[in-house]
Order: sequence, then C-alpha cells, then structure tokens
Amino acid sequence: MAVKERVGLVVSDKMQKTVVVAIENRSPHPKYGKIVVRTQRYKVHDEENKCVVGDRVRIQETRPLSKTKRWVVIDILNRTVATTEATEEAQP
Repeated sequence: MAVKERVGLVVSDKMQKTVVVAIENRSPHPKYGKIVVRTQRYKVHDEENKCVVGDRVRIQETRPLSKTKRWVVIDILNRTVATTEATEEAQP
C-alpha cells in the first residue's frame, strides 16, 4: 500500500512538537460547477519544532503517534518571510 503525502500550510504552532497543517481541496460542485474549497486540518508531528505559522510543508502519513496525530513533517518547502527576518535580527 502506498504512503500518503500531502502539501499544506501551517496554521498553528502553539503545541510542542506538533503543528496544525491545513490542506485545501478545490473541486467543482457536482451539479452547479462552481469551484468549492474544502479545508482539511491535520495534526502533524514536528520533532525539532522548526515549523512556524505560514510555512508550506510536505507531510506523510505514519503510525498513530497520539490520539489525533497520524502525520509527520517530511520537509519545509517554503519558509515564511517573517521567520527569516526575525532570525536575521537576532543574530547580529
């Protein structure tokens, strides 16, 4: 069986070692044809707490890690601009 992978946007990073990732599914309505946006939110394991709100990440399905956590962060595709500015200001 193939391992599921998704790409989504981090919407919350307030938990330790966990982020919430929102994945949008855009599909036409079966009868009317209008594009409908449905958002699915996943709790995702982030071991090093690297992800921040606004990052675009790739996640992969894994064994159950907690009651609601069944996904793990594979890599960060796009960093948030505010994150890079904050790290540059902190290092001088």
